[in-house]
Amino acid sequence: MDETTQASFDTVMAFMGAMGSGDMEKMSALMADDMVWHNEGDESLPWIGGATGKENIFTFLGVFSENLQTTMWENTDAFASGDTVAVFGKMNGITPHSGKEIGEFTFALRAKVRDGQVVLWHWFEDSFAVSEAYHG
Repeated sequence: MDETTQASFDTVMAFMGAMGSGDMEKMSALMADDMVWHNEGDESLPWIGGATGKENIFTFLGVFSENLQTTMWENTDAFASGDTVAVFGKMNGITPHSGKEIGEFTFALRAKVRDGQVVLWHWFEDSFAVSEAYHG
């Protein structure tokens, strides 16, 4: 990897690690002030859609964490080119709304990095499986 690609990859992995460990301070440091977060999927789920800017993103993440308790997260593939990083993997969780376990589902992420900070977090998940569990 060239230097830019490696730096982008390292930034996204550090951000993902901070998110997984609940380190909001580190997440904030790795977020650009104008960062955009967007989740694709079933719009009946309260965390589908997006937010722009750190404060709005942290509010958005609060809604996410109230509605989905992640019980498994495994990155299976990750690639980077320049400022763009793609991560693929599988997850599982419980939706407190229904109390149901989702079952293993897949995700994909497209992230962009600028000056050592994440500027785009574009999340794609198997929202059919998630929605079925959420709606019971």
